[in-house]
Amino acid sequence: MVVDMSYALVSTQDDGPLQLRKLINLLKGEDIMTKINYTNAAIYNHAAQTFETNRYMIVDTDTGKIIETGEGKGPASVDETVDMKGKYVMPGIMNAHTHITSIPTYWWHDGEEDRHSDSREFNTMYAIRNMQDAINNGITYIRNVGAAYDIDMEIQKMQEKGMIAGPKVMTSGRAFTMTGGHGAGSGHEVDGVDEMIKGVRTAMKKGVDNIKLMVTGGVLKNGETPDDIQFNEDEVRAAVVEAHHKGKTVAAHVQGAEGVKEAARVGVDTVEHAFNIDDETIAIFREHGTTIVPTMNAMYAIYEYGENTVPDWARQKVIVNIEKHFASITKAAAAGIPIAMGTDAGTPYNGFESESAYEIQLYVEKAGMTPAQAIDTATINCARAMHVEAEYGEIAPGKYADFIAMTEDPIADISVIQREKDVYQNGVNVHRAVMTIEDQQMKQAEMQVAGR
Repeated sequence: MVVDMSYALVSTQDDGPLQLRKLINLLKGEDIMTKINYTNAAIYNHAAQTFETNRYMIVDTDTGKIIETGEGKGPASVDETVDMKGKYVMPGIMNAHTHITSIPTYWWHDGEEDRHSDSREFNTMYAIRNMQDAINNGITYIRNVGAAYDIDMEIQKMQEKGMIAGPKVMTSGRAFTMTGGHGAGSGHEVDGVDEMIKGVRTAMKKGVDNIKLMVTGGVLKNGETPDDIQFNEDEVRAAVVEAHHKGKTVAAHVQGAEGVKEAARVGVDTVEHAFNIDDETIAIFREHGTTIVPTMNAMYAIYEYGENTVPDWARQKVIVNIEKHFASITKAAAAGIPIAMGTDAGTPYNGFESESAYEIQLYVEKAGMTPAQAIDTATINCARAMHVEAEYGEIAPGKYADFIAMTEDPIADISVIQREKDVYQNGVNVHRAVMTIEDQQMKQAEMQVAGR
């Protein structure tokens, strides 16, 4: 018997009688499905680009999925009804570019090299902290695109088993880089087509969901520039062919113009950063169905806050490229190129708290998107880029009930998403990291019945 214990770790609903009924049914070996009607909500409809008032949704907390939505109060034949009091409900925030083992306020204190020298245990504990910060701020799903020691794979398992609170995780393990290339301190160094093929196959054998390639140089390594090509077209193509053969996605760190074109031409699923986009690049994106993950806040945070802490060689690269970067994302958005929200969480002053919501705001303020378009980047667009749109990215039947609820309308003011919000995962309020006595008792009972 398999029992989902995640709600017991993080439930904050005042549902003592309901929990008792579930426990009785569980011990009797009977169906423990619980239907909750979240009613009196304004629910986001991405097709209409607006929040629709006087709506309800019914969630099966056993599967964690939405089974019905509609207008009005909804049916009374449910186990529990939750009055959302007119709150604005949208899918949980998805972040397509994170580094859960990175520490945004620590890694520059002792210089570039020291940030890669921490132990597996230290990186694991900090990843757990980042996961908690993320879920508390409405981030319900992340794609991690590079983790020291492949720790994101262990974090994924812990989250799935309900051992830690946090967003669901799509893993990449260690990023691939050339010998001495961008991210070499914590990445997997390969050179040439044969080593790339072997490395990608090995990563997939370990169970990664996505392959991350460092195709160009970048801002946060001394002695290189965003225009440096570090993997040639044959190497990138080899990775794409191997990954796609096994149904995996490929994300490419590319900043300079030629690197962006190279990666898109050979069929990577997403290009990360993309500082320099021209008309030729737009045409390549259209031809290959490429999605951009902008990470605008990674640049903005260093520009705004890093003058006295981030090394000057890094900040100067930001100063040279930030306007080109923002203009490129504006151009791509206007051209209708798919954009999926990603922050590069873990870079300086760019963590796992309100930064994802601020990235969404930057798309409105700096890239010319409407608030609804910006919301879509962090919901349905992310789900499509991550190939999980069948179950995530919308408030709709068959999708997981991962959502956030706000007291104000983010279409009217996009900054609302940064403020205090209710966070739900699998249909249960998860905006708390500790268990009540009742939660602990339920968890222990489930473990006993499940033979754990």
